[in-house]
Amino acid sequence: MHENDLKWYYDLSTGEVTQGKATGFKNRMGPYETQAEARNALEIAQGRNEIADTWDETEDD
Repeated sequence: MHENDLKWYYDLSTGEVTQGKATGFKNRMGPYETQAEARNALEIAQGRNEIADTWDETEDD
């Protein structure tokens, strides 16, 4: 068994959280260490995007 089979993923098309790669890569976010992290995948991505946008704005100056 591969270590990613034990990690958690968020399915963008259904909103479901699964352990292991149950869906295709186009709709899958992850891997996450915990089920709770996978449930919050969209919020985690939004936070990371905001940090990256702030960094980009700083670099543009």
